[in-house]
Amino acid sequence: MEKRVLLLTGAPGVGKTTVIAKTAVALNANNFKVGGMISREIRQSGTRVGFEILDLTTGKRGFLAHIDQKNGPRVGKYRVNLEDLDKVGAQAIVNALDTCDVIAIDEIGPMELHSETFKQATKKALESCKLVIVVVHWKTKDKLITEATNRNDAKTFNVTPENREGLEEKLVDEATAILKSKY
Repeated sequence: MEKRVLLLTGAPGVGKTTVIAKTAVALNANNFKVGGMISREIRQSGTRVGFEILDLTTGKRGFLAHIDQKNGPRVGKYRVNLEDLDKVGAQAIVNALDTCDVIAIDEIGPMELHSETFKQATKKALESCKLVIVVVHWKTKDKLITEATNRNDAKTFNVTPENREGLEEKLVDEATAILKSKY
């Protein structure tokens, strides 16, 4: 069975978001429309204080979590902003299902799993016929992660300090082959 779900995993801070972001840029440059969402660290004076969500199609941004967030589920020192996660992150995935060749999701992790809307959008993407590139948290146990990693059409890439530099090229080659076989 042809692989259509490309999963990225690895230790925190190893570069998973950088790999998925570079892959999205390269695929867009090759005339494939990439949508969905990525999460980026927010730093103040060199210290991580939260995470933002970026809609890859519209450029819309929101907060995923922040140390100063007043309400929402707590994950470590952060509180998750469910409103932005639903309205920016999950909505970016839903929109990409309709308008894009590739759906990028960064990440299925402990913060995102607090949103039923995010989980449903991700499930729809995984069950679609679209190419999906998704970061999965390396330790989190959840039914959605288990379903994603156990799919017959999924292939997992473990991001490491040794392979992260050339990994986006490998992903672009693999994604391009998948996309060209569909069109």
